[in-house]
Amino acid sequence: MRHGMAMCVVGTVLLMVVAGNFLGQEESKKNAPEVRVAPLILVDKGASLAPIIVFKDAPAMIRKAANELASYIEKVGGAKPAVIEGLPNPLPKKAIWVGFQPKLKELFPKTNFDFKYPEEILIVANKNNLAIVGRDRWDPQHLVVKGGYGKVEGWQQEFGTVNAVYTFIQDYLDVRWLWPGETGEDIVRKEQIAFAPFEYRYHPQIRLRSGILRLSAPGDGRGVSHDWVRLQRMQLDSSNIAYRLNAAVGGHGFGDWWERFHVSHPEYFALQPDGTRSGFPGRPGTEKICQSNPAVWDQWLDDVAKQLELDPTQTQFNAAFNDSSTSGHCLCEKCRAWDVPEAKKRMLTWEGLSQEYVALSDRNVMFANILARKLRQRYPDKDYYVTILGYGPTRPAPVKNKPDDNVIMVHCSNWFAGLGDNDRDSSDGEKSSQQFADWAATGVKIFYRPNLPGEGGLGYMLPDVPFGRAMETFRHVAEHNCTGIYFDTIEECWATQGPLYYLMAHLAWNPYQDGHAVMDDYYRRGFGPAAGQLKAYWTLLEETRNRMVDGKLTFPQAYDAAFYKRAGSLLDEADAVVAKAPEIYRRRLAHVRAGLEFTRKLNEVRELMDRYKASKNQDKEAADRVRALWKEIEPVAKEKENYFYVLEVMNMRNSFHPEPKPMKADTPW
Repeated sequence: MRHGMAMCVVGTVLLMVVAGNFLGQEESKKNAPEVRVAPLILVDKGASLAPIIVFKDAPAMIRKAANELASYIEKVGGAKPAVIEGLPNPLPKKAIWVGFQPKLKELFPKTNFDFKYPEEILIVANKNNLAIVGRDRWDPQHLVVKGGYGKVEGWQQEFGTVNAVYTFIQDYLDVRWLWPGETGEDIVRKEQIAFAPFEYRYHPQIRLRSGILRLSAPGDGRGVSHDWVRLQRMQLDSSNIAYRLNAAVGGHGFGDWWERFHVSHPEYFALQPDGTRSGFPGRPGTEKICQSNPAVWDQWLDDVAKQLELDPTQTQFNAAFNDSSTSGHCLCEKCRAWDVPEAKKRMLTWEGLSQEYVALSDRNVMFANILARKLRQRYPDKDYYVTILGYGPTRPAPVKNKPDDNVIMVHCSNWFAGLGDNDRDSSDGEKSSQQFADWAATGVKIFYRPNLPGEGGLGYMLPDVPFGRAMETFRHVAEHNCTGIYFDTIEECWATQGPLYYLMAHLAWNPYQDGHAVMDDYYRRGFGPAAGQLKAYWTLLEETRNRMVDGKLTFPQAYDAAFYKRAGSLLDEADAVVAKAPEIYRRRLAHVRAGLEFTRKLNEVRELMDRYKASKNQDKEAADRVRALWKEIEPVAKEKENYFYVLEVMNMRNSFHPEPKPMKADTPW
């Protein structure tokens, strides 16, 4: 790995991971004779026995994680350890070390603290010390960078130690974060926090995780779940792309080129059938470029240089063609020479013309490879990457061209919760999941970035919760070498979709684990004696959603009186079970019930608006009832959830109100 700037790097250890099982260490335990060793006791009967030691001048996020660790030790064990910055003299008899310090090699002489993989974490304990460390990389001169919707402070290129701390809190202190806020946190209190000596090593395969709940990605202020996303090890990943993707036009690389260059450099843009370079289809961010033009390559490189002036920590640079994926691609002789006649066919459109043409994947790879080689020539000592989209006519894998090793394919499809879903642009039944596998087979570094279609009501905040299918999808992309996941249409609606977010957070960290076990733990920890009723409730919602998406039910049929009766009865049973249980279970049930009531009211809005539109906006009774329902929905939604964002969009774009609001120019849709 090349390092182009003076970087601070501190330690972790290698672990081989196959299908989610940790190999080597577990096997050695089976065969080794049992040796009794005194445990490391951190807290005993309300007394802290070990302070936390953070290395001097640690970045802000590591210091924050150390302070959070101290708080959670207090929540679990009743005593808060002191947090010390720098190496104390004399050393305490026992200590918790957060982040690598050279002293650790002396305290753990048999442990390897060298780095090998991105984001590696190491948690190791002996009878006197606990080390929670990870691979950390940062540029001391650029700890503040500009995100798509705000500044990112304390920015690092890798956050191994921070994620190791949150792993320790979750796996060793046994804390759960079911959803954001007080009711979502589950603590198991203990008189003593103690550990037999152990060593745990891991590195995550998925290095872009912050794009799953993108509204709470670094630098994005639209979400309400930043703390939760960070604690779940999703926010602070090492891909460093999610918050920048938000700044682009849907993840496309040339969104501002028409405005900048169409007068001074019309030759940058795609040649149309009529001989012009008109920018068809003409909406901002949809104009295609002439990928074979050397002047385009040079201009792109100049733009990279300007991006690096603003943020020298950036490593991935967007070269994805603009939106409206099938429209206006270049027909010049040089671009067409890059196309492969044997490629799969796609319908493409130009002004006044729609015609079957070959898929453009080989052309796209040729363009990306040229940029990737030029990028490496200009910055030979840097690990810089070109990102492109598998989108529309580039979803099928290339026939002849193989992407260079510094090209990243961001595969954008409408498949998420069904491995058998077809590519909607294909005329011969191609499966989107197979297209992903075909691209992965080229050896390209590949991210999974679906435009989630939301047939189950995802974008309407309805309970679109395909748990089992999500498990299959995460496993499928992981088995095909996926290293990044970014979703375009998840809006943080916790009362109706929260368990799905929880599942995805855990699968993003380890996609090979048993997702059903994750969910069983969620129900048990969240609802105690009512775990069975809550599992049945969310299973009902999942099955209802799947039957609707599979075409077996319409929305009115899915959410009929029988559905609400069954769902409500399950929550009533849960209420009865927890009547004499700790209050926290009743508060969590109220959260879930609020989601069911929201679902009921929003579906009534949907049906009434269909009736209102059918009457050509003359049904006053329907309109008045819709207004009344919104008055009931909005106060609770704005208080408890991130609904304000989606409510605005539904009112503006989807006409869920008799007087829809105008779409704002800066609405990020």
